Amino acid sequence: GAFSTSADVLEDLAASGVKIAAKVLEWRQLAKLKSTYTDALVESIVPMTGRVHTSFSMVGASTGRLSSSDPNVQNIPIRTAEGRQIRTAFVAAPGCKLISADYSQIELRLIAHVAGEKTMINAFNSGVDIHAQTASEVFGIPLDVMDGETRRRAKAINFGIIYGISAFGLARQLGISRGEASDYISSYFKNFPGIRDYMERIKVEAREDGFVETLFGRRIHISGFADSNQAKRGFAERQAINAPIQGSAADIIKRAMIRIPSALSEAGFTTKMLLQVHDELIFEGPEAEAEAATALITSMMETAADPVLKLAVPIVAEAGIADSWADAH
Repeated sequence: GAFSTSADVLEDLAASGVKIAAKVLEWRQLAKLKSTYTDALVESIVPMTGRVHTSFSMVGASTGRLSSSDPNVQNIPIRTAEGRQIRTAFVAAPGCKLISADYSQIELRLIAHVAGEKTMINAFNSGVDIHAQTASEVFGIPLDVMDGETRRRAKAINFGIIYGISAFGLARQLGISRGEASDYISSYFKNFPGIRDYMERIKVEAREDGFVETLFGRRIHISGFADSNQAKRGFAERQAINAPIQGSAADIIKRAMIRIPSALSEAGFTTKMLLQVHDELIFEGPEAEAEAATALITSMMETAADPVLKLAVPIVAEAGIADSWADAH
């Protein structure tokens, strides 16, 4: 019965114009940046190297993603300007550059493949902006007059669908009514029926088998379908939808990580892999070889699924070269 000051409540208040709620949210964000990142990372520096050294776990996430701890360098913020400033502290050694190479929309590409969704497959194969394409299909707006806000909404729907987002969740994310969000989701499934069919099929299979599989055949066990708690059943269904996609992406980047170091060495490069952050790999090497090393790295990433998988869409890796992690990504 007490008044709540949770983030959800404060965000609603801030959206309705309550200034103090917005200030409290801003203060919490800055306080978390200071305590979780700036203070903690400085304390984690190893005197002998002047760097922070993380530990990776192969079994920390059920989907197969690597997880990082002590310190966790996979959750360094990127979505806010203040958060991105933390990444400016991660810099290359003198005479070297950092290379940040990440997969472009790999989970959307994989769901287009597993669902056999022709419209999305054609968009990826044609190099069309998939979020603009989605906006065009869902909102009925021609690509040549697409505005940034409409594309942003389509992007939220694209990524939300992968995680089994509800109308309530989408409404909160976009700041719209639940009815409007429900209409967006219905329109999405109407225009991309292959995605809807995949989601329904995988939920049934997971409920019957107790597991789902990545494209490489690795099993991810899921429980909770028969739970008396509706929220837990819903969580199990969202896991079933997302795990094969996120798990397949994790399999692909790990295949790239296995192959790249030897490929760099064989090519005569001294560039080294430093870090993996989900769909991103970070390297450090001499400035003189950065361009050539980057070309090799992205090529290896884009062909990491070969020859096991014959995907209906291309896998694309994009890379940046800079003095700091913030500028390279």
